[in-house]
Amino acid sequence: RSETFWTTTGMFPQEFIIGFPKCVKISKVAIQCYLVRTLRIERSVSKDPVDFEQCIEKDLQHTEGQLQMEEFSLPDFQATYLRFIIKSAFDHFVSVHRVMAEGT
Repeated sequence: RSETFWTTTGMFPQEFIIGFPKCVKISKVAIQCYLVRTLRIERSVSKDPVDFEQCIEKDLQHTEGQLQMEEFSLPDFQATYLRFIIKSAFDHFVSVHRVMAEGT
């Protein structure tokens, strides 16, 4: 829902983990957020959310008054868990409005 979002508590880094029912094949991840400067995405193929490995780290463009929309293509990518780490921001607080993962 576009009216709901997750917001940070002010200190960085901040992170959240998304879990899937089993190991899945992901071809693309997209995120809509606000005021995120540096984002890292890590994955785990373990049964539990442990042993993460870094997949992507990117500095995002600052878009004044608009949501940032980033897509990441991930060929031959499998994961049971995705960890999103907001390493830094353009302000004291940021928000994440939507995370989408496409695949099988």
